[in-house]
Amino acid sequence: MDGIQAAVLQIKLRHLEKGNQLRRGHATHYDRVLNGIEEVTTPARAEGVRHVYHIYAIRVQEKEEVIRLLGEKGIGCGIHYPVPIHLQEAYRSLGYQGGTFPIAERSAKEFVCPYHQWTYDLDGTLLGLPFRRGYRGQGGMPADFRPEEHALQRLAVTQRHGVVFASFGAPNETLETYLGDRMLGYFDRVFDGRELVVLGYMRQRIPSNWKLMFENIKDPYHASLLHVFLVTFGLFRLDQQSAVEMDDAGRHAVLVSRKGAQETNEATAQMRAFKANFALRDKRLLDPVREFPGDATVVMQTLWPNLIVQQQSNTLAMRQIVPLDARSFDLAWTFFGYADDTPEMRQRRLRQANLMGPAGLVSLDDSEAMLLSQAGIDGNDAANCLVEMGGRGVANEAHMVTETAIRGFYQHYRSVMGL
Repeated sequence: MDGIQAAVLQIKLRHLEKGNQLRRGHATHYDRVLNGIEEVTTPARAEGVRHVYHIYAIRVQEKEEVIRLLGEKGIGCGIHYPVPIHLQEAYRSLGYQGGTFPIAERSAKEFVCPYHQWTYDLDGTLLGLPFRRGYRGQGGMPADFRPEEHALQRLAVTQRHGVVFASFGAPNETLETYLGDRMLGYFDRVFDGRELVVLGYMRQRIPSNWKLMFENIKDPYHASLLHVFLVTFGLFRLDQQSAVEMDDAGRHAVLVSRKGAQETNEATAQMRAFKANFALRDKRLLDPVREFPGDATVVMQTLWPNLIVQQQSNTLAMRQIVPLDARSFDLAWTFFGYADDTPEMRQRRLRQANLMGPAGLVSLDDSEAMLLSQAGIDGNDAANCLVEMGGRGVANEAHMVTETAIRGFYQHYRSVMGL
């Protein structure tokens, strides 16, 4: 504060109490005239304290419309605060993060429909809509329109170790019982409570039915035949120590494998994808380091109905299947690491991520295979597909030469669909 400011404020201090009293009087008048208007929430008055009403802040359902009408009457107003105080740049040094003061953050944030600009708060409550009462006596919503009857659909939400799950349905069990002990163990192996850091996103549209994506991840048998990278460099191959495990219902599954050598043997002799003379110019691409319990280098987990959690060497990702129609779906990839990763580990995760995604050195093959599969399905509704590798039953297996997880998936799918 400079000397001139101090001199002015020294004079103003003599009138401070009078100014406070005037503002309290104005606030009492506002309270009286706004009382009973259900769309307006006025400032609360606490017992034993006196508010100086530096600002008379109200909450309204039609924020933009109220600001416009007040402006037409020459009454000044503003949004207080569009960014909560603790998240403003001036207070960054205090170290507050999002979520520290949830009520303030919820009051400052809103969803706005880009089409008709209906505005909702973060709880899904409809705050307002333009021209609810029309314009100059024309149009507007019916007199009995009630905003509280038009909230956004609420989802059932839960979280575990930083991963948020949301469901349109009303779950009749907890996430933990839904996954079961075996699947929960594999989930917690990756999501062990450490702070997560998103490293990047990818998204692709695949012209096939969404179930083919789950078939793909639940099918270890194809990986030894289709993927040159997996087979040649021993990342995921049926002659390696491996396992297929499911929950009791067959809806969730994991494929587990241990990295092997690039060598010609009885198994690789039957794999056209195996290229004994292929070599990496930069061997760091496939340079995994051990970071999880056990010796598994690949764990692919599928969680019904649309989530894939993958650990391929040191690259970590989640894939979400978003069905669009019977013949297409979006696949959304989220690559992540941990906040305590070293710079070297983070670089390793990003480098190995080149195996995955729409143009990944491995995943690229899957997209084309699903396209061809869909082409074979179209127009052949009465035909059958054969998934009898490894037998006809549904059981955990200590090898990859099986389609048991696909059979488990369709067993549960048919049960859910009543087929």
